Amino acid sequence: MPKNDVVYVCSDCGNESLKWSGRCNACNAWNTLKEMKAIKLDKRNTVSDGTKKQILTFDKIDTRNHERFSVNIAEFDRVLGGGVIPGSVIILGGDPGIGKSTLALQIAENVENVLYVSGEESAEQIKLRANRLKVRSKKLKQISETNIGSIENHVMTLAKEGLKLVIVDSIQTMYDAEFPSTPGSLVQVRECALKLQQIAKSINVTIILIGHVTKDGNVAGPKTLEHLVDVVLYLEGERYHNTRILRGIKNRFGATDEIGVFEMGEGGFKEISNPSKIFLEERVKDVPGSIVTATMEGTRPFLVEIQALNSSTAFGYPSRTSSGFDLNRLQLLIAVLAKRAGINLSSQDIYLNVVGGFKIKEPACDLAVCLAMISAYKNKTINPELCAFGEIGLSGEIRKVNYFEKRANEAHRLGFNKIIKSKNIYDAVKEAFI
Repeated sequence: MPKNDVVYVCSDCGNESLKWSGRCNACNAWNTLKEMKAIKLDKRNTVSDGTKKQILTFDKIDTRNHERFSVNIAEFDRVLGGGVIPGSVIILGGDPGIGKSTLALQIAENVENVLYVSGEESAEQIKLRANRLKVRSKKLKQISETNIGSIENHVMTLAKEGLKLVIVDSIQTMYDAEFPSTPGSLVQVRECALKLQQIAKSINVTIILIGHVTKDGNVAGPKTLEHLVDVVLYLEGERYHNTRILRGIKNRFGATDEIGVFEMGEGGFKEISNPSKIFLEERVKDVPGSIVTATMEGTRPFLVEIQALNSSTAFGYPSRTSSGFDLNRLQLLIAVLAKRAGINLSSQDIYLNVVGGFKIKEPACDLAVCLAMISAYKNKTINPELCAFGEIGLSGEIRKVNYFEKRANEAHRLGFNKIIKSKNIYDAVKEAFI
């Protein structure tokens, strides 16, 4: 009986199976198995040709050629942990039109000996964008190519001339002629990324892969794509707003809790050295339901405005809507206010918004959310010089948060001279209002 030359690959996790089933055995996702042709390996090519890798002890490994280098964009270097590691593979993902190619071209301008590989645009189109961004680097090399074999030949040739960085725009347009499937398919994305990873490690050249994202916000392609690379970055922000946030999701060489903040303009990305001032720039004072809180992203404090709006519900079940704050956490805080502070919001529709499109994930902003809702409910203005932060427990106590001094210093620097130091939510309400 001939062997089966068809495998079924899960589009979510990349797991392979010899039989089709409705659910993936690895990640339990339904209807994700796609039929693919199996690639038969030649056993003769698997035999060692005598070029074995030597086993080394740590004291004999030389890391002098792997020291970080800067791309001269401080916010980008911050997210990576201080700069780019030679030989690393980086994925830069984001929604269409968010500015991935623009940021990549600005990075290419600041690094010597760069090859920009475009699979979506012609050389003339890239030159027009470069003129708009005022990119004047004469050492920037460009090629419009989608065949991974041809790209490998060019990279290997330029590596002899001191090639330092390769930018691939985008990985979904690349294809390997050895695999009979269309560009952008699971197999092509995975195999092309694997080939580029091997190139980067073998010649010590950094490769940045620009990747499309799905409607769920993940990099398009098999989940193994994120496991193959060293760093995964996402460019976030509203498409029709100027602020962009570069966030690290995976980083083998640094922390993943740092973010970079940019402002998008006609001349490309501009670094924002004082993000707190940008988020509070248009704040209207002396309005009920508005308060400023300090949140941490990595080791950097941010001051953001939280707004709340209450209205009497017209139905039996009140509405709860949140933008930038976890809705389940909001429901929990409403229950604490009712039980521990005597603020019954069961007849109120509540709308909460974190201004500027910022997404708060830490519980340190609980106190500010509670005070904003109380302010909107009582129609009383909060002290405009107040900055509130603290985690709220189910007993109504206010717990200490990490980096208290950094948050307080950032608040004082921008003119917020009052920090709530009460131990429970009941006393904090008395302290907050004018």
